[in-house]
Amino acid sequence: MPTTVADVVGRTLATLGVGHCFGVVGSGNFRLTNALRAAGVPFTAARHEGGAATMADAYARMSGSVGLLSVHQGPGLTNAATGICEAAKSRTPLLVLAPEASGATSNFAMDQAGFAASLGAVAERVHSGPSAVADTVRAWCTARDERRTVVLNLPLDVQALPADTVDVALPAMPPPTRPAGEAVEALTALFRAARRPVIVAGRGARGAGPELRRLAEVTGSLLATSAVANGLFHGEPYSLGISGGFASPAAARLIAEADLVVGFGCALNMWTMRHGRLIGADAKVAQVDVDGAALGAHRPVDLGVVGDSATTAAAVLAAFGAGRGGYREAASAIAGWHDEPFEDLSTEDQIDARTLSRELDAVLPAERIVAVDSGNFMGYPSAYLRVPDENGFCFTQAFQSIGLGLATAIGAALARPDRLPVLATGDGGFLMSVADLETAVRLGIPLLCVVYNDAAYGAEVHHFGAEADLSTVTFPDTDIAALAAGFGAAGLTVRDAADLRGVADWLESSPSRPLVVDAKIVSDGGSWWLAEAFKGH
Repeated sequence: MPTTVADVVGRTLATLGVGHCFGVVGSGNFRLTNALRAAGVPFTAARHEGGAATMADAYARMSGSVGLLSVHQGPGLTNAATGICEAAKSRTPLLVLAPEASGATSNFAMDQAGFAASLGAVAERVHSGPSAVADTVRAWCTARDERRTVVLNLPLDVQALPADTVDVALPAMPPPTRPAGEAVEALTALFRAARRPVIVAGRGARGAGPELRRLAEVTGSLLATSAVANGLFHGEPYSLGISGGFASPAAARLIAEADLVVGFGCALNMWTMRHGRLIGADAKVAQVDVDGAALGAHRPVDLGVVGDSATTAAAVLAAFGAGRGGYREAASAIAGWHDEPFEDLSTEDQIDARTLSRELDAVLPAERIVAVDSGNFMGYPSAYLRVPDENGFCFTQAFQSIGLGLATAIGAALARPDRLPVLATGDGGFLMSVADLETAVRLGIPLLCVVYNDAAYGAEVHHFGAEADLSTVTFPDTDIAALAAGFGAAGLTVRDAADLRGVADWLESSPSRPLVVDAKIVSDGGSWWLAEAFKGH
């Protein structure tokens, strides 16, 4: 069989080092996907393209490599839209292989390049047999080097063209962006003048943990993260945990009383800064980012520094001089959520989400990777399920879509098979995406799915209140544990803390299939982070 463009694209990507591909195979991507597999790239067949897109996104986040998604032309691409948009908004390095109908009269025909651009992705195309390798390498480099989501359109007639295999040299990574000397001096001066500095690390600082820890130690700064960088400072005694809507009361107070807030790879947006309320009226604000357009995009800053987080932190550290106590002298004991007392609202047949989360934290092994879906419940696992580092928390929330959690957990599990994967989701998000529970069962993933089940779209229930007609967002109770059994997973219904013994038993059994916990949770009257979220709508 002659070598075609489809074969060459698959082989080229394998040579470039793509670690895993996710997708749903149809006629348009059949040969291309098999070319990847033949070249040694593992492939996971999902049950829906939307799930496949988010699996690839999560895999990229947790593995540090470019994610790869393979879909059918037309509806295969549109089915994946929400996952692609989430990845694009999150600056996930993801390459989408999108076959493209060759004629305008095809049922599959659509403006795929325009569609990709509308999602915030970069549209690329394989143009011909002779250009196939160069086109593929260009798209891959854009994803890797610019941390962009790229849709590589592959016209069906071009895929079928004969092509010669060409040797591919692995393009070098560009060096980290070094900050300008005057910017380093200005940031160093801000740290020297501050008495209560706080460093907030975001997605762009996930690889800069050691440098930021050392900088904070020398400058006397407290440390915090955005939600997506949760775990970066695990074990650090002067870590405040997550800043923003998920912040503990003690953390929120200390951040709000800071006289300098420095965001490293962090947008300092309304979520991380509680619509600006975590920044004191007299506080100075600095922001470090490799993208100059990101500086001051969400709020005014006193200083913007274009630079890589680790490189910039190291440069300021070298210029700072002798260390000092700084804010750490006044914050010797930082209370987290586990230190906060609460009134347990549990009833005879429903468990308080805080009790559920705290008890689960005690049962689960430390080496875990937590994926959190969106909804009223989401702050509880984010606050109470501790993670060992930034690669223990996968948070696909840039688009604020429910239903991405299950796929997130599967992609993260395949990226980090050394850790127990834990999904925290609501009943709405879980039922929306339940088809891919079969994927987890088929792959033999020991995935713990914890469903915070309030038989409703809880965010809307609490936002619009009891006086509204809530019949469109409330549902009869679903036996999710029984539903899980139908997919071949284990199921467990939890109504009180004692029922969590079933989770411990499952862990002790060296599991090779998922356990779905149907946790019947009591109403919390509306979560504090939900109130924050709806202020931005």
